[in-house]
Amino acid sequence: MQEDDAPRARPVTAANDNDVAPDPVAVDAALTRIAEAIGRHIAREHIRVRKAANDNEPGGKNRTR
Repeated sequence: MQEDDAPRARPVTAANDNDVAPDPVAVDAALTRIAEAIGRHIAREHIRVRKAANDNEPGGKNRTR
């Protein structure tokens, strides 16, 4: 007896979900959230550079004039 020949109770589905179209509203919301997070990260980097200890010039090395 071969079990492979037995009828299936439900159809076989793909392991991925590529055939399902994503909800455009959900995609826009996710992209907006990611963009906000990236923007906050970049802003924090710029603030850290401006507040660097022992550095009189924002974003640069201490230069002698």
